[in-house]
Amino acid sequence: MSASSEALGPQLDFLLQTPLIRERGGESLQRQLLHRIRTAILDGRLPPGCRLPGSRTLARELGVSRNIVTLVYDVLGTEGYIDLSRQGTRVAALARPRAHARARRDSASPTLARRSDRIQKTVLGAAGPLAFAPGVPALAQFPRAAWKRCLDRALQQSDVGVFDYGSPQGEPALRTAILRHLALARGVHCDAEQVVITEGAQEALSLCVQLVTDPGDTAWIEDPGYRGGQTALACGDLDVIALPVDAEGLRTTETDWKMRPPRLIYTTPSHQFPMGSVLTASRRLDLIEKSRDHGAWIIEDDYDSEFRHSAEPLAAMQGMTPNAPVFYVGTFSKTLFPSLRLGFLVLPDALVDRAAPIVGEMLRGGHRHEQLALAQFMESGEYGKHLGRMRRLYRSRRDALKAALAEHLDVPHTVTGGDSGMHLTVHLPAAFPDQSVARAARKNQLAPLPLSQFSLRSQSSHNGLVLGYGNTPESSFAPGLRRLVHVIRTSGSLEANKYG
Repeated sequence: MSASSEALGPQLDFLLQTPLIRERGGESLQRQLLHRIRTAILDGRLPPGCRLPGSRTLARELGVSRNIVTLVYDVLGTEGYIDLSRQGTRVAALARPRAHARARRDSASPTLARRSDRIQKTVLGAAGPLAFAPGVPALAQFPRAAWKRCLDRALQQSDVGVFDYGSPQGEPALRTAILRHLALARGVHCDAEQVVITEGAQEALSLCVQLVTDPGDTAWIEDPGYRGGQTALACGDLDVIALPVDAEGLRTTETDWKMRPPRLIYTTPSHQFPMGSVLTASRRLDLIEKSRDHGAWIIEDDYDSEFRHSAEPLAAMQGMTPNAPVFYVGTFSKTLFPSLRLGFLVLPDALVDRAAPIVGEMLRGGHRHEQLALAQFMESGEYGKHLGRMRRLYRSRRDALKAALAEHLDVPHTVTGGDSGMHLTVHLPAAFPDQSVARAARKNQLAPLPLSQFSLRSQSSHNGLVLGYGNTPESSFAPGLRRLVHVIRTSGSLEANKYG
């Protein structure tokens, strides 16, 4: 036995087996020693009651200063790993969990909340910069220089208070800029007290659910429909009813209102996602009046209504009638860029007095610097100019993609949508299963989404691909579609051979 081993005792040999690493810029000697002793206590090499050497002895054997050992012992004592007394330093008695092998990912593993079973899982992961990814704007076209000027100005003109929590409803300057824009561009009637700034549209949707529903309430949603809306309703433990969509948008019947009246209705009226239809004026007014009669609330998700290609943007449902029972939800993820994570919610006027103090408890404010910059970006006219440029760009890309589909996609198909937004929906025969096609497309650096994944029905009759063109340049359409046609043909069933 070495002199060092005799000094510390055989039970503490491990402290000397590997020297502490002295390296510039590396982990400190104190942190190394702390980790080494703490780990030994947790894994049982230093059992409860084991006596540790004095600080002077351990420092000498390790070749470090006594202060390092003293500080390590102080930390371990504060954390409860060791007991420090005049009689010596001993390992404390800890409650030790039984050793378990890593949990297998099967039915025996710990379970999540039951509501998680109702959240549909994404078929494919994030698409990144791949061609035809839906929902991504033309990132390279964003005016970064103008945005940087607004960011710099917002920081220069603010005092240190901008780094503190702000109003839970958001910066007053941004709320005012939003209501002015909505009044002019979307026909929304509101005042600043109704506007709540949120972390993207998803937080706004969740807030609507939390404000007006209780677990077990009935909610209606479009089918197929936006997955974020489905998730928000499922997380509210609501009884979600999927209603069909046709060329005139969400379709409801008298039987629906009689047999399963909703507390909350989610719709994308200006550009239905993913089918692309527009909810007609007669259906909008009927939905508003029936909701009033049944005490229901409507979520109007106006996610990309700014990009209407065939005419001026449609007026919002919210402003069609006075005091409409409508939550108006919008986001800057599509008009600016997704990582900005700023959206907004316009509360129904009838709920403001009761909802505002609750919102103040549920939200904490934040992103104040970005909010102030965005307010300047909007008030300076940069936002309007950017929207105009993007409308022209997306209109050109839509036309080019339609032409490329007509030229290159030689399997039976129909195309819907295209009057607004940044995507087209290509409907395919069932012989070409869309989820198989989408998975194979991802391996070929293409990112269309399967239409069937937006349906709540397990056996969806919808089969096709949602092709985004917002962040895909026109030069990529033809080569991308040629690869996609190959993928469609090779991913199809044997029945697809009759189209070959």
